[in-house]
Amino acid sequence: MPTTPPHPAEDVTQHVGYLLKRAQSALRAAMDRVLREHGLTVPQYSTLEVLALHPGMSNADLARATFVTRQSGNVVLRALQEAGLISRPATADHGRARPAYLTEEGHARLAAVQSAVYAVEQRMVDVLTPQRVTALVADLGRIAAALEED
Repeated sequence: MPTTPPHPAEDVTQHVGYLLKRAQSALRAAMDRVLREHGLTVPQYSTLEVLALHPGMSNADLARATFVTRQSGNVVLRALQEAGLISRPATADHGRARPAYLTEEGHARLAAVQSAVYAVEQRMVDVLTPQRVTALVADLGRIAAALEED
């Protein structure tokens, strides 16, 4: 029995979910290109951005904030620590969580790469009017919230 799509579309390539994934894939590829020049991956860059906003986060919290598993988050943190971009205590004060902080070099690397990453985002939103960007941001937030309710 055929199922009716949730909105008019000639085929799956016109579905909202497909188009969101296509846009996300294009964004990831563009970010990969610019970050590679700075010796960073997208998860590493995301971790630096989040730690700059929220110093002292644990691996579990960072993993959630950067959309990776805790295991992958730990690999990211170890690589950033080995590169001298973050610091973490050798042992936890309580529990198992070891808070992470950007080092001076981490702040410098983040500052150096932000303009390249922001240029990618600028290319992405340049095709929209400022009002459409505002609406898109609000719509994407509502879409995420609707799916996170389950």
